[in-house]
Amino acid sequence: MSESAVLAPVTISARAAAQVNKVLSREAPGSYLRIAVNGGGCSGFQYAFDIVVDRDGDDLVIERDGASVLIDPVSVGFLEGSNIDYVDDLIGQSFKIDNPNATASCGCGTSFAL
Repeated sequence: MSESAVLAPVTISARAAAQVNKVLSREAPGSYLRIAVNGGGCSGFQYAFDIVVDRDGDDLVIERDGASVLIDPVSVGFLEGSNIDYVDDLIGQSFKIDNPNATASCGCGTSFAL
């Protein structure tokens, strides 16, 4: 990808939106799924998923099919162009982030390098 290419904003798949709605239906009204990127993990950075009731004014809000996901401004830079999906396979169920910025990832699926 060239330096002048502009990555699309973070997107969420229909499967992930359905799962977010399912999870949040058991939480306090007005809850959100917050996705963040933190330093750590076996590859240098790791994804964090939390249920929160407060939204910060500078959060990126991604909405699809009634599901709302929040991403803080620092994490947006690491996630730009990513798609959030939900997978159910032999090793389990989880949110999966297809991140075009990641140069390497760990087998756990939550740790990546830039």
